[in-house]
This record gives sequence, C-alpha cells and structure tokens, in this order.
Amino acid sequence: MEWYAAGGLLLGCVVGGMALGFPVAITFMITNVIGIFMFSGGWPVLPQIADNATNLITSFTLSPIPMFILMGSMFFHTGLALKVFDALDKLLGKIPGRLCYLTVIGGSLFSTLTGSTMANTAMLGSLLVPEMTRRGYNKKMSMGPILGTGGLAMIIPPSSLGVLLASIAQVDVGRLLIAGLLPGIVLAALYAGMITFQLWRDPSSAPTYDVEPTSWREKVYQIVVNILPMGLVVFMVIGFIVLGWATPSESASFGVVGVFILAAARRVLTWKSFSTSLMGTIRVAGMVFFILMNSTVFSQLLSMSGASKGLVNWATGFEVAPIIILTCMFLVLILLGMFMDQVSMMLITVPIFYPLAISLGYDPIWFSLIVLMSLEMAATTPPFGLLLFIMLGMVKGTTLFQVAAAALPFLFCDLILIIILVVAPGLGLWLPSLMG
Repeated sequence: MEWYAAGGLLLGCVVGGMALGFPVAITFMITNVIGIFMFSGGWPVLPQIADNATNLITSFTLSPIPMFILMGSMFFHTGLALKVFDALDKLLGKIPGRLCYLTVIGGSLFSTLTGSTMANTAMLGSLLVPEMTRRGYNKKMSMGPILGTGGLAMIIPPSSLGVLLASIAQVDVGRLLIAGLLPGIVLAALYAGMITFQLWRDPSSAPTYDVEPTSWREKVYQIVVNILPMGLVVFMVIGFIVLGWATPSESASFGVVGVFILAAARRVLTWKSFSTSLMGTIRVAGMVFFILMNSTVFSQLLSMSGASKGLVNWATGFEVAPIIILTCMFLVLILLGMFMDQVSMMLITVPIFYPLAISLGYDPIWFSLIVLMSLEMAATTPPFGLLLFIMLGMVKGTTLFQVAAAALPFLFCDLILIIILVVAPGLGLWLPSLMG
C-alpha cells in the first residue's frame, strides 16, 4: 500500500470515529487494532506493541502531569485562588477597566499553578464574569480577556499540555516548560495592551465605579500574606528547574508540597478540598495516560506503514521556503481546532509534523512553542473551540457568535506572538540555553 493510502486510512479512521461521537481513546484503540492487522502482522506482534505502548506511560517524565493537576486543584478548592484575586483587586485601586486587568494579572499567576486551560478559564469565568456583569461591563469586555488569559496556561509553565507534548514528541520536558515563560509574559502584556486599546475606543464598555480606598498598610499586608507565599510556590516550580536544583518531576512535587503547606498555614486545608482535588486528579490523569498509550501505538503504525517517512519526503521535495511549510502546519492545526480538542490534535499531528519540522532544520523546542501557541488559538476558534463552549455555559443568554467575537482581538494577540517567535526565536530559546 502506498504511503498516502496508508496514512489516509489511519487518519480517516480516527477522524471518522470522532465524527461518529466515539471517545478519543476508544477511537484510537479501534484504529490501532485495524492498523495492527493491516501493517504489522496481526496477533504475533501484539505483545511487543503493547509493551512499547506501556513503556511511555510508565516513564518518569510524565509524572509532572498529575502533580500539576493536583497543585492547581488544591489551589482552587481550598479557596487560596480567591484570596489572591481579592488581594490583586485591592492593589489595582480605581483604574478604568480594572477587572479586565485583574483578569490578565490574576490569570497569568494562576496559569503557573494549574497548567490547564480549561481550569484557568473556568476559574476566571466563575470568579469574574458575575462581578463584571454586576458592574455594567459589556459582554465583549467581560468574556474576551478571560478567553484570552485562560489559554495562557497552555504556554506559561507549568503546562500540563506542554509536558504531554514533550513526552509524545520526545522533547526535553524541562527545557520546553521554561521556554514558554518569556513568551507567556509577552503574551500577557499584549493582552493588557489590547484591553487598553478597547477601552480607549469605547470607555463605556467597562464603566468606572467607586471603590473603597485601600491604605498602604493594607496593601503591604495583602502582598505579604496573600501574594508573596504564592510567589514562593511559583518559584518552587519554575525557579528550581531554571536553577537546576530539581527536575520537572521533582519541582512539580515541591509545588504540591508548597500548596499543602500554604493551605495548612491559612487553615483552609480540609478533607473535602483534598479528596475533591485528588479524585479530580485521578480522573484527568487516568484519561490522559490511557489516551497517550493508544497514541503511542498510532505513532508506531504511521511509521510501520511508511506514512510518516513518505510525507516527509513528499513535503521536503517541494522547492519552497521552510517558512511556507511551517505556515501550512499552523493552518492545519487551526483547522483541526475547529472540530476537535487539543489532545486529539496533538496525537494526530505530532507523529507527522515533528519529523518534518526537524528535517527542515527547526529547533524542536522552538517548534513546540509554535505548536502550543497554535493549540491555544485553536481552543478559542469557532465553531467548536473548547474554551468558547466553557464560556458559553457560564454566561447565560449569550450566543456562540458573541463569544467568538469577544475572543477575536485576543486571537490577534496570539498571532502577533507567533510572528515574534518566528522573527526572534531567541525569545523562546534564551532561558533554555541558560540551563546548560
């Protein structure tokens, strides 16, 4: 069978299964069974394939995923997140659109503790949308910053999806996590600039209102009691990796310990918050590992069938600049994001895109940042961007068109950052280069 027919068959089975409504893991499992009997000899090779599949999910490199999920869940369910937002709210004082800026600042900080775009968007929406509505913010200003900032968890470390991407693509996890820090800060600044521009165009979209003055003593108290302790937890996760004091797995564990200590010191550590966080972590991590196991087999089948090598040879055979092929890969990710979730997109595209990117001479860490940014944009791309539906469920009486329109300016900010990374790749590669 020709490589394009083999690749089309495998990809067609995956896309067809998802279109019929099968769960992602089941879709890949059915496709793998079909592919095993067509391309790898059937029953005799099943034990070897199963052994290869379990090797990845038992790898120590995946251990940060459940740790990051547990850290973010504990931060949310113990109420520590709300205390941080209250502190930031008092520090901002009476500035126009302060709840929008609070979204960007608080969401950026919370991204470092959740590693999950869905958790980030859900938390920001549940905390801030009702307050923005009560204060007279229009829907575009209340939803847009949350949709943009919610996706920051995709790139700001620790990113659970970044760990998953690095594991599938066999990229250094620590370097990829750290590589997203500076681009994430730049993206947050772009979001803040977009909010300022929108307020300049339409000041009535976020009306000012009287707030109770906060004394300097109270501001210092909020910084010392609520913000600096969280900064210490962030340092235990990110700083330990940069300084070489801990591996990503170890720093993730330190982060969990830090949140537990902080919750205990603030007397908000309860059995209910712990059990709720733990059960949520088990469910999400179990799902991710099962999907990852099936994706490993899928990648092997693409290689066995000759589809991966054939596509690389075909794509590199054109006399076009590598940037053109990179643009095509970006557009494919955006297109897929209109119809499927980020994990499914990664499982389908990583086995194909990474050999192609490396053959074109792209740095795998830098290319991973481009992929993560593309996935972030895809999460808010209509008609089926996952974050759009999360926001749609939170803001009653809102249409999908209104949610997508609110997200559009922040998608433009995402595109600007991708262009910056292409023009100045050092933005993403400078911090990893310091790790030695």
